[in-house]
This record gives sequence, structure tokens and C-alpha cells, in this order.
Amino acid sequence: MSVLYRSGVVHSAADPRATALLVVDGKIAWLGADDDAPSADRVVDLDGGLVTPAFVDAHVHATSTGLNLAGLDLTAARSARDVLDAVAAKAGELPADGVLLGHGWDESTWESPELPSAHEIGVAAGGRRVYLSQVSVHSALVSSALLEADPTITAAAGFDSSGWLRVDAHHTVRDLALASVTPAQRRHAQHVALAHAATLGIGAVHECGGPRISSEDDFTDVLAAGGPAHGHPEVFGYWGELGAAAKARELGAVGAGGDLFADGALGSRTAYLEHAYADEPGSRGHGYLTAAQVRDHLLDCHAHGMQGGFHAIGDAAIGAVLAGIGEAAEKVGNEAVRAARHRIEHAELLDRTLIARMVEHGVVASVQPAFDRLWGGGTRMYAARLGRERALTANPFAAMHNVGVPLAFGSDAPVTPLDPWGTVRAAVHHHTPHSRMGVRAAFAAHTRGGWRALPGTVAGGAVEPGAPATFAVWDAVADLAAAVESTPVCRRTVVHGSTIHDI
Repeated sequence: MSVLYRSGVVHSAADPRATALLVVDGKIAWLGADDDAPSADRVVDLDGGLVTPAFVDAHVHATSTGLNLAGLDLTAARSARDVLDAVAAKAGELPADGVLLGHGWDESTWESPELPSAHEIGVAAGGRRVYLSQVSVHSALVSSALLEADPTITAAAGFDSSGWLRVDAHHTVRDLALASVTPAQRRHAQHVALAHAATLGIGAVHECGGPRISSEDDFTDVLAAGGPAHGHPEVFGYWGELGAAAKARELGAVGAGGDLFADGALGSRTAYLEHAYADEPGSRGHGYLTAAQVRDHLLDCHAHGMQGGFHAIGDAAIGAVLAGIGEAAEKVGNEAVRAARHRIEHAELLDRTLIARMVEHGVVASVQPAFDRLWGGGTRMYAARLGRERALTANPFAAMHNVGVPLAFGSDAPVTPLDPWGTVRAAVHHHTPHSRMGVRAAFAAHTRGGWRALPGTVAGGAVEPGAPATFAVWDAVADLAAAVESTPVCRRTVVHGSTIHDI
């Protein structure tokens, strides 16, 4: 069936004055003015709506996002009492043996950073097991009952009897908590997350899984749920397990990377830094991978024809990853490394030298502008962790873009919400003026950039003849700049010609 969309404003370099487009067999067959439009089996009146390429979110965790959307959202909490009150209210909805999952507390936004204890959380939850991930998802508050569920936790790195767990102790309790989620609950959460993404004009997501943050069943379920046949955005998976390129391919992943952790997060003081934390003197965080491990993982990726990638936030972690990429290039040749387009997820603290090495090796930066919106600048969490001077150098989007580092924007949902226009706006209004991007460049990073961050040649990110018919229709706005500032409502999301969202 052919479908003609007419009477709109089409954002297209192929025809900047276009008001209509024709879709045939999942592709854009024609673009132009209403008066010149060919006949079609069906006509859709755009009523002045803006047509753009659909967004691509280059870093999500669908199950956790869905659980958060349907579960206990703590992003509005501003004190320990707020957390305890929310736990008490939600616990009443659960059976006595239920496990309460929550997410999003951020003590850096509280007037008093004092956290509730494991005992207090347990009392509020009526003795239930409780797991409350911090907004970074690299630490959590838990109840006494969850601490008692595994006696090995007390000996693990990052354990604290207060109930705020980091590093290995956090990984253990997270596994315990997520094991309580039934397959049916998991699949429902995935549907909730992907359906919500569709309402925001998102046509594709990059799911980041791995043994330390999900499970093989969870990962394959998310991949199976993707695509217009299910009324969802496309899903491209990255499996983050060291030396497991063959497994990643078997699981259906497009890359052996994503959340393959070279370090932790700034909010939990586990990002690996060259210089100590300003608010934890003597600590530089935690580095989880050596350059040699990075090298060997990438050699495994090249042996299996897979794209590789790593989670690296701190400058020391990014340095280790780039050193390993350089060592891999010595083995297989830098042209092969550049062709593979290996990725670094987050890439928050890096200077000109590290950026130059990314350019040299053709590394993609999968980044989250909302991190700067929430924690950047001279007075927020980054300034507390790093000191004002270092904080203002974080997330240097313009510096990377200006020298040719490929950028792909994402949310890291549920760390930050799925919010594509807000993501573009955060890049345009970066706290540090010289790190700001132009509207068109930022929009491209959240559309075309997500397709270019995938391995091989994947078409997408443009509204033009011959391109996949993957686009979004928004409330009537004059142009991209107006859309960025106003956050228009998504009327329709189309993926390969199939409508996955319509109002």
C-alpha cells in the first residue's frame, strides 16, 4: 500500500520546501509540494505538523525503564523522609513476601544528604526486601531483609552496614532484587518502556545489556519485542561481557559492548579519575579494566566481526580504553579499528589529547546531554565531586563534534528519562558555553548519529527519497529551533512505513 502524507512541514535537506511525502513498501518514494503529489492508496492529512526523522536513543535499559515507569519513582524525593514515605506507600501494594524495587533518588539535590538506613527502609517496607537504585544506577539503598538474603554481601567490596552499597556489594544485591522479577513482569516492563518511547517520536533504541546489569533472557526478550510488528521502535542490542563476542552474536547483539564497565559513575564516586575526588580526598574511584583487557576484548571482537564498546566516564577509565584500542590497532591495523567504529559510552571527562585519540581510532561517543542538564555547571553534583574547574570541562560535546568524533545521543534510561527534545535542548544549552552545540548538529546526533553508531552500513536518520520511512510527526511548529524550545507533542511515529504511535 502507498500512503501520501500531505499538508505538513517536512524537515528534509533533499527538499527544504517539501510539504508532502509518499511512502511505498516501507520507504520514502517521493518528496515535494502538495500540488505535485502523486496519487496514493491512502492519504494522511498532516494538518501543518512538522515531519522529522524519528529519534534514536543510543543507550537504554528497557526492562529497568519499564519497571521504573510502572514502579516506585524516587526522582522527586528531596530527603530521607521522602524516600521512607514513598517506600511505605508503595509497600502497601505488595504481598508480604514481595520485593520492592525503586529508582531515582539523588542525594546531591537534597538540602541534607543524610540517607535512610537499611533498618529504617525495612521498617517502612514492613520487613520486605527493598532495592532502591541511586539515579546513576551504580549504587543502591537496600533494606535489612535484602542484606540478610546473602551472607556473602558483608565481605564484598563496597559493602556498608548503613545499607548504601556500591561496587561488588551493589552488584550482588541488584542480582538478588532483579531475580524476583517474573518473566511476565519483565516482558510487561519492556512493553511499557518501548511503547512509551514510541509516543516520544523514538523510532529505534540501542539496548545495553550484560551479565552485571541484566540477564541473557532479559536481553533476548527485549530484542524480540522490538520492531513495528510489535508496535514498538526497532531494538539494536549491545551485550557487555568481556571476551564474549561470540556469545554476543549468538544472543542477537549487534555489538559486544555497551555497558562493559571500565569504571563506575560520578554520582557514586566510582568513576575512575586521574585526580582524586574533591569530596572524597584520596579516592580516584574504581577502574575495572586494564588496557590489556580492552585490547584482548577488541581482538576477540575483530575475530568475530563484531563492534566493541565500553562504559567509561572518568578520564583515567577513558585513557585505559583508548590505550587498549591503540594496542588493538597495532595488531589488526588502525584502518580495521576505524572501520569497526568501536564505542565509548558516556565519555564524560576527557581533554584534547583523549579526544584526538578518539578521532585517530574512529571511536563513536555515545553520550547523554541530560547528565549535564541535571548535574553539570559550577554548583551541582559534578562540582561537588570534581571541584568547579573540572566540572565545567565535563561532557565537551562541541569539542568532540568540531573535530569529527561521531556523536550518538541517548538517555541511559532509567538513569535519565526518555526525553529526546529535552536531550537536544540540553546539548544546545550546555552549562559550559563553549561546549554547546548548534540545534541542527544536536538534532542530527540524536537521529542520524544513532544509525551511524551501529556497525556496518545502516540507513536512517533522514527524510529523503529512497530512505526508510522512519519518521515522526509533531504538533505544528515553525522549525527545529522552535521544536527544541517548545517540546512539541508527537502525533505519529512511523517505523519502516508502519505506524507505531498515533493520536
